[in-house]
Amino acid sequence: MTKPDILPSPLLARIAQTIEHAGGWIGFDEFMALALYTPGLGYYANDSVKFGTMPSAAKSQDAAGGSDFVTAPEMTPLFGQTLAAQVAQALQVTQTSEVWEFGAGSGALALQLLQTFQSLGLPLPQYRIVDLSGTLRARQQLKLANYLDHVQWVSELPATLQGVVIGNEVLDAMPVKLLARIKGHWYERGVTLAPNAAQGDAAATFVWQDRESDLRPPLPIEGEHDYLTEIHPQGESFVRTLADKLSAGAVFLIDYGFPEHEYYHPQRHMGTVMCHQGHQSDTDPLQSVGLKDITAHVNFTGIALAAQDAGLSVLGYCTQARFLMNCGLLQRLENATLPERTMAQKLIMEHEMGELFKVIGLCKDEAWDAMGFTHGDRTHTL
Repeated sequence: MTKPDILPSPLLARIAQTIEHAGGWIGFDEFMALALYTPGLGYYANDSVKFGTMPSAAKSQDAAGGSDFVTAPEMTPLFGQTLAAQVAQALQVTQTSEVWEFGAGSGALALQLLQTFQSLGLPLPQYRIVDLSGTLRARQQLKLANYLDHVQWVSELPATLQGVVIGNEVLDAMPVKLLARIKGHWYERGVTLAPNAAQGDAAATFVWQDRESDLRPPLPIEGEHDYLTEIHPQGESFVRTLADKLSAGAVFLIDYGFPEHEYYHPQRHMGTVMCHQGHQSDTDPLQSVGLKDITAHVNFTGIALAAQDAGLSVLGYCTQARFLMNCGLLQRLENATLPERTMAQKLIMEHEMGELFKVIGLCKDEAWDAMGFTHGDRTHTL
């Protein structure tokens, strides 16, 4: 049995008030958005340290001290150095000069890309960072201090944009709707207040509540067993917005997930929502609200279809391992130290990030031969 939240929290009070004003129930997507993005209070909007290196690494703020999880750029600069080859090719093919990074985290990926362009003697792109977190923005500014003439932080997108868009572990943090099939009937799973929670009470406990719904997963789920899953209207809307605003350029999104037929496999009956705190994972997003990350795997078929419907072409879709190897990671490892090789292997090993993480490439107008998908393209599986 889980313990209820007991620490007073303005965020809990805000969510409790929102539930009351909505008539006593909100969908999980709204709860997730409030938990992660409420200005100044949500997980990504407060001042806690989120991104770090592995727990055994150095004891700096950019290491694991107080952090909750690690992403590829924090694991090894070889990630950004290798991705830079694909970004450089995309800038050249699309004849654009800007890089737009969504959810730039600690700023590590931006630094790696800019440093690599500089070391190769390539023109530095104008680097635009779109991030909702003010505290993360401050951290990014410190990390990118030597490149501030080339970096701009934006809080909203312009009417049109040109360039290469990148997003590493961005889609998984976008709010999802939860759907539950129980005894053959479909419900939307949402959040309400526990019976003893008073209106505006900062120590309010949140509990699940299902409501009948006409919403369904994009594929029928075989069998008659109870089944919990997610749909991703916000992630798909994000891609449609990019398509609408991108007048020239390409998009590369890197995240963990599956094509549709794997995502909605009958055996995946517990859904994919996960929480991360202190390099530990759990499956209860209703506890420690605002103190931990909440994520869901990505349905890459839905992302590809949303992009195509909005006018983008699919450049390719493959595992992170294959993408990085296509972009020259193995050649970079030839001169790497043993510790560097050890960390880089985590990016490509099947039981680490290599297979679960995927890369999808999109572009305006006709598709071209992007180096990251030269071998091992799985677009046919979408």
